[in-house]
Amino acid sequence: MLRVSHVSKTFGDRQVLSDLSFQVLPGQVYGLLGPNGAGKTTTINIICNLMRPDRGQVFLQDQPISEATKPLIGVAPQENLLYRSLTCAENLHFFARIYGLSQVDRIRQVYHCLRWVNLLDRADSVVETLSGGMQRRLSIAAALVHHPPFVILDEPTTGLDIEARYEIWDLIRQLQGEGITILLTTHLLEEAERLCQTIGIIKGGKLLQQGTLQDLGQCVAAAAIAVVQTPQEEQAIARAEHLGFPLRRYGSDLAFWLPQPLTLPELLTQFQGVELTSIALQPVRLEHIYLEITRQDLAPRPAFRL
Repeated sequence: MLRVSHVSKTFGDRQVLSDLSFQVLPGQVYGLLGPNGAGKTTTINIICNLMRPDRGQVFLQDQPISEATKPLIGVAPQENLLYRSLTCAENLHFFARIYGLSQVDRIRQVYHCLRWVNLLDRADSVVETLSGGMQRRLSIAAALVHHPPFVILDEPTTGLDIEARYEIWDLIRQLQGEGITILLTTHLLEEAERLCQTIGIIKGGKLLQQGTLQDLGQCVAAAAIAVVQTPQEEQAIARAEHLGFPLRRYGSDLAFWLPQPLTLPELLTQFQGVELTSIALQPVRLEHIYLEITRQDLAPRPAFRL
C-alpha cells in the first residue's frame, strides 16, 4: 500500500530524515513511534505531498506520491481542523465538497461517516458543544469522507480520557475491519501494542528498528523484568551483577532483566539481605523495548527489500 524508500530531508544544516525506509502493507495498522523531533511530522508531510524529500521516493498503491495520490489519503491531524461554529454534518459536507464529491455522494458519505464514528445522533450539533472525544471522532470522520483506502491518524487519542480513548481504539479496529490501511503515530505505547501489526521506531530521522511486537522483543534479552526500589542501590546492583541480571534504570527505579522466569518468592530469595522498599515482576512490554531501542543507535533490521 505505502512504500517509503530511502527518504532524506534537511532544513538548512539540520538533517530531519536520513535514508528512511519502511512499508505499510494493505489492511495493516502500522505504528510509527519516536520521540518528539524524530521526524514523524515531516514524514507525514512528505507522504501527503505537502513537502518534497531531498532524496528518495514515496509510493502509494505503486504510484509515486503526487497531486494524483492525494485523494487516496485521509488525514486526521493531531490538532482538530474542524469549524467549531458549524454542525457535524456541515463540517463533513464542507470537506466532501473540497474532494469534489457530487451532492448524492456527499449525502451518502456524510451519513456513512457519522454512523462509522457513532455520531449520527449528533449530526446537527455544533462542534463547539461536543466533548473532546466526540470532536476527535468527527475529525476522523472528516478524514474518511472521501472514502480513501489509506488513512493517517496522528496522535488520535492525545489528551483524551480513558473512555474516549477506548472509543477511538474500537473505531480504529472497525476501520481496519473495513479494509482501510492505517498509519498511526502515537506516544502511547499501550495504544501501539494493542492496535498495530507492525511497528517502526525512528529517532533523529533514522529508522532504528521495525517489525512485529514479537520481532522487536528480541531487542530485550529478558524473560521478565524485576523493578526494584531500594535505599541500598549499590548492594542491589552488586547482587544483580552476581546473579547475571543486566541493569536498566527507568526513572528512579532499578530494573533488572531476568534471563529466566522467576516467581516473586524466588526473586525475594535472590535479594535476601538487601533492604527493598518495593519489588515487582513485569512482563516485557513495548515500553521496555522502545526504551532499549531508542537508547542505542541499533542497526535497523529491514523486513522487506526496496
